[in-house]
Amino acid sequence: MRCKRCGNEDEMYFFNDHGVWYCRKCIAFGRIDVGEIPETKPCIKRKFNCDYHLKYPLTPMQDMAVKQIMGYLHKKRDVLVYAACGAGKTELTMEAIKEYLKQGKKVCFAISRRQVVLEIKERMQEAFPMINVIAVCEGFTEITDGDLIVCTMHQLYRYHGWFDLLIMDEVDAFPYRDNEVLETIANHSCIGQKVMLTATPSQDMLNKVKNKQWEMVELFKRPHGFPLVEPKVYCMPIVFQFIKMLDFIHKCKKQDVQSLVFIPTIQMANCLYRILHMFLPCKVFTSKTEDKEKIIQEFHEKKYDFLLTTTILERGITIKGIYVLILCADHPVFQEASLIQMIGRVGRNIHMPTGEGVFLCKRKTEDIRRCVAAIQKMNQEV
Repeated sequence: MRCKRCGNEDEMYFFNDHGVWYCRKCIAFGRIDVGEIPETKPCIKRKFNCDYHLKYPLTPMQDMAVKQIMGYLHKKRDVLVYAACGAGKTELTMEAIKEYLKQGKKVCFAISRRQVVLEIKERMQEAFPMINVIAVCEGFTEITDGDLIVCTMHQLYRYHGWFDLLIMDEVDAFPYRDNEVLETIANHSCIGQKVMLTATPSQDMLNKVKNKQWEMVELFKRPHGFPLVEPKVYCMPIVFQFIKMLDFIHKCKKQDVQSLVFIPTIQMANCLYRILHMFLPCKVFTSKTEDKEKIIQEFHEKKYDFLLTTTILERGITIKGIYVLILCADHPVFQEASLIQMIGRVGRNIHMPTGEGVFLCKRKTEDIRRCVAAIQKMNQEV
């Protein structure tokens, strides 16, 4: 009694339908009966004599990290890449993609969030103009095969036994982290090696490195050579946090700098937007927001001074020259990993490698302390 898609063996997750047992733990991906192998389309593999093009050459430290990754992959080892936000994790994978495609092997780049899938797809297509890069995520599932597949973690259920190289970004993030179903589906989709990318590894990941299950490559220096921005933490009552937030927005506008203002809840974000948009050019961006791609594009075009957003934009998005403020940073939704990711939006651009990040809170939580300590540790190891 074992599901061949999600690996479930718990009796409570099986149901008997007129003598046929099926798994309920992964029913969201469609029904699969006990003993049944997940359906998948035939995998088409082709050899590509391709190369990739970067806007900027790799730094010596990036080049060293790439060599380490390739060395481990040649030994058929899975690799955890622990790199600071903005260190160029995506670029570190391109040599491996090129080598595997040259050998006629199938490659996938999987990410937790739909918005980032679309961004990575464009970056990969720009880097590899000679191949067909496809995005597979909500709203983009008509075409599911290409020379290079970029998809959300959930879409890996379509590719049972496909990939010789599976690159997984944001393995520390929801919904992949601590999700046994998605982890098993990812493992079943990969018949070769995995490269996992993170700026905030969990203890379980570090334990796998310690126990020699995975190899680890570290990169804490950003390409422009500047350190990570350390947040300024201000403890004050909520009323004064709102005043400080308005002062921060005004300061950014005066300096002609866009900003991301992170809010802990959708309700609070919408409430603030209803007030602020009457006086300032801004938008609210949450999981409930419609026209997400349009808003991000207009923000890139500087049609808005700032975005009020939830943790949906803590990862993946890169805006040239941006400041970050986190309101109610002591809220339980803001854990160490998300705080590091949010402050990591600052200083990513080579033409604006510095910036400002602000945490507003009533008290300094343990997550805030660990976030600041982790950033300081990465800066010390550069």
